[in-house]
Amino acid sequence: MINALGLLEVDGMVAAIDAADAMLKAANVRLLSHEVLDPGRLTLVVEGDLAACRAALDAGCAAATAYRACHQPQGDRSARR
Repeated sequence: MINALGLLEVDGMVAAIDAADAMLKAANVRLLSHEVLDPGRLTLVVEGDLAACRAALDAGCAAATAYRACHQPQGDRSARR
């Protein structure tokens, strides 16, 4: 099992709550923290195995996209083995 962290940046508290809910329901991950970057912009941090983190991020991004609040990082930063 590879332990991993997943970070999802969203705009708005409502989008963050909806994304966190979707992430926790979609995969076996736990919410480690949330960081407020700017007023209205948050980063959610989840922990789990690599596959679970990827599934959680996909679900969280899909939920946040309904609010037009999901950001794509520049470049590919995913873990590759």
